[in-house]
Amino acid sequence: MQHHVTRLLPYTPDQLFQLIGDVERYPDFVPWITSMRTWNARAAGEGVDALDAEAGVGFSFLKERFSTRVRRDAVNRQIDVGLISGPFRRLTNRWRFVPEGAGTRVEFDIDFQFKSRLLEALLAANFHHAVERLMTCFEDRAKALYGPGPGS
Repeated sequence: MQHHVTRLLPYTPDQLFQLIGDVERYPDFVPWITSMRTWNARAAGEGVDALDAEAGVGFSFLKERFSTRVRRDAVNRQIDVGLISGPFRRLTNRWRFVPEGAGTRVEFDIDFQFKSRLLEALLAANFHHAVERLMTCFEDRAKALYGPGPGS
């Protein structure tokens, strides 16, 4: 399952890169992320770092954990996430932060497939809504951290 979302937000690319790259804080503002553990933080080049992260997620009918490798490239303002382990057969996502006007165009791409066909079928119907809700969580967090932005 693949999905692409683009949002224009009234914050700098660096602010949004920092916010989305701070995976340790996700349980503070993404309601279905119940826990986050990170390890193996390391430099991966100039302006690039990486870490491994395990997220606990909880919905009414589902409680799971999955681990990803997060690569944060501050120079190119891009965050790439790939699967290490969990209930997925495949999981990748990419965040890009492009200056546009007085703000930033945020581009989010996700591609995943669950190992379980039943789980895939259950979540497929709500997938678009879940991605939109995730984007709203990040927008709300940006407002809380940086204010409403110019003209808001």
